[in-house]
Amino acid sequence: MAEGTEDTTIAREEFVSAALIEFESPLIGYATTFLHDVERARDVVQETFIRLYEQDLDKVKGGLKAWLFTVCRNRALDVIRKERRITGLEEEQMARLPSQRRTPSERADLEERIDQVHEALKRLSDNQREIILLKFEQGLTYEEMSKVTGLSSGNVGFLLHTGLKRLRAFLPDDLVQNLNPQTA
Repeated sequence: MAEGTEDTTIAREEFVSAALIEFESPLIGYATTFLHDVERARDVVQETFIRLYEQDLDKVKGGLKAWLFTVCRNRALDVIRKERRITGLEEEQMARLPSQRRTPSERADLEERIDQVHEALKRLSDNQREIILLKFEQGLTYEEMSKVTGLSSGNVGFLLHTGLKRLRAFLPDDLVQNLNPQTA
């Protein structure tokens, strides 16, 4: 192997390794919202990083976060489409790891609140739900959400605003306090 090629390979491996450290966990969470299965989400994220390794890094460096979420989203949707063709889609409950610091009643209360939010999210349109999850779970900006979803940033803002408004109507008042419109 030529020295220049070896240097490029090392730089590529370091870049992908750094991206893996920073984005693997958020991507697994994001893919899990589509697939409802952590193991399948891990597979999708692994494929996402394989694709990153194969990319021209100069083309993705500037928008790495949006690129990763876009590829992850597309791959997760591909998996869903494939499963629908083969067996039909089954809903599965995402595994939750309870914190060792909470009492059993605190964990039960927290799980009940999380279930309330998830049930309310299910009542939103797919686009609204996805935008809200990208914003609040993944911390993406309007521009990054626009790149991930292919929607204009104006449409992203509209979906976020209307989605939060609908979500507030579905949730009890004590949970609504945490949905401050200034955070959107």
